[in-house]
Amino acid sequence: MTTRNLRKRVQRRDVDGRSYEKFDTSGMEDLNEPLLGNRENDDMPSHQQTLEDIWDDDRKKQHLHWTSLFTQLIAQWAHWLANIVHGSGVLIGRLLPFTSPSENGEMKKFLRRQPSLSPLQEERLKILQQRLHVPFDGSRAEHQDALKQLWRLSYPDTKLPALKSELWKQMGWQGSDPSTDFRGGGFISLENLIFFAMTYRDSFQNLLHKKDGNRAEWEYPFAVAGINISFMLVQMLDLQSGKPSSLAGFRFLELLGEDEMAFDHLFCIAFKMMDAQWLAKRATYMEFNDVLKSTRTQLERELSLEDTASVRDLPAFNLLKNTIE
Repeated sequence: MTTRNLRKRVQRRDVDGRSYEKFDTSGMEDLNEPLLGNRENDDMPSHQQTLEDIWDDDRKKQHLHWTSLFTQLIAQWAHWLANIVHGSGVLIGRLLPFTSPSENGEMKKFLRRQPSLSPLQEERLKILQQRLHVPFDGSRAEHQDALKQLWRLSYPDTKLPALKSELWKQMGWQGSDPSTDFRGGGFISLENLIFFAMTYRDSFQNLLHKKDGNRAEWEYPFAVAGINISFMLVQMLDLQSGKPSSLAGFRFLELLGEDEMAFDHLFCIAFKMMDAQWLAKRATYMEFNDVLKSTRTQLERELSLEDTASVRDLPAFNLLKNTIE
């Protein structure tokens, strides 16, 4: 099945002088990308995966991968010891290269430095973790107001629609009710989008309206992609734990010590990185999950660089435009 068959532009309508496209999304029922999931008032099959399910599957795959590597390592050690016992004096095989020398050096530094968090880092991490535990609730007035604020920032010259309207789809929500798309992202993902729209207006508008590069016929939906990026960052930085245990997570805490809004800035950077990879790979909707994984890998590399004292020191920060200090 080609992307041309999966998504077709069927008509164009005008909204307050602006045009938007309505898409035929037939054929989407079998997709299992993280952008998809069960929605209320929907006929999606009951076996459809949610964001949490997908990341649970990834964790299971990682567990199996490392279990396999550990088994191979034990086998190699047993072979090595057997050669010593038999007096061969020859080491057969080499231990698996889990990390490169540079990565190994960085990890040793990380392990030496990990235990110490400043009171400021601990305080800001606690505040961030509190934000992570706030689910989006479409019945709360402040959450409704936040959605309205995002619309006004996105389309300042367009009349605000009702909270349930087909017009929300043009922002990249999957249905007429944006509240059904948050799931694993939580309220912080909406805060991330608002922060992006307020802080880096040009970059936000370019992504929202897909102004950069040669776009795919079947593009990723902007708003739901943002929710996926927030979710990916939380997983990558291990923020649900009491204290991050990864090099990327620990490096992030250093950035958080310099800037209390480091997570929100990192969200904006990750979104631009994702879109840049999307264009470079000439990806389509079906490949969004792969693009998101590549974005995570690239961001982890940048966070591992030395002399990174703030978010602005990350190379990918230069992708952002119209910075408000």
